[in-house]
Amino acid sequence: MHQIAHVERHFTASELVRDIVIGMSDGLTVPFALAAGLSGSNIPTSVVVTAGLAEVAAGSIAMGLGGYLAARSDAEHYENEKRREEIEVVELPHVEREEVSVVFQEYGLTEAEIEPILSAFEKNHPAWVDFMMRFELGLEEPDPRRALHSGLTIAGAYVAGGMIPLAPYMFVTDAHHGLLISVGVTIVALAIFGYIKGRFTGVQPFRSSLHTTVIGGLAATAAFVIARMFSER
Repeated sequence: MHQIAHVERHFTASELVRDIVIGMSDGLTVPFALAAGLSGSNIPTSVVVTAGLAEVAAGSIAMGLGGYLAARSDAEHYENEKRREEIEVVELPHVEREEVSVVFQEYGLTEAEIEPILSAFEKNHPAWVDFMMRFELGLEEPDPRRALHSGLTIAGAYVAGGMIPLAPYMFVTDAHHGLLISVGVTIVALAIFGYIKGRFTGVQPFRSSLHTTVIGGLAATAAFVIARMFSER
């Protein structure tokens, strides 16, 4: 009798999704708030579009640079901790043995069961260091290309998100009319974005869509109110 192969479906691109969410969320809300605030100033839509595009350009660069520097900081932190562990397994093996024992004791292993593992680690320092990085410090070795990919992903997602609330102003001449369309388009975009995010992350898509729409809508509303307060001064 043939056995059906068990295929585990795990989502492994959490960092990519996180970067897209960061960039897209800010891209949908900040340019929307700027355009909405300017819409109440009786200015032509061309000015709204120009200001919005300038903000998208500046915002994408700032967000992308922030993502790049954050990922670089994570990589540097990992390397610093790894060097420290490499020194400690050589100079303080008794301390490291005790730390390994504590980790395995939390899983219910006895000292007799742990001893062979400790002996194996003492003969294989790279594996020992890798174990300490993962299970003592909770650190995974970052992809060396992570910083660049993160920066570009966040920047690209910001641009994609920012163009959505700005697009209606490119096709109408009245800023107030453009604002009404922009509100509707932004809400729909948040709902679709939340649904897709839920599908990729394993969260119930409609719940993710509702959550993203509500949170994003509140953020956009708060940003709009602030922008409108300053534009009316």
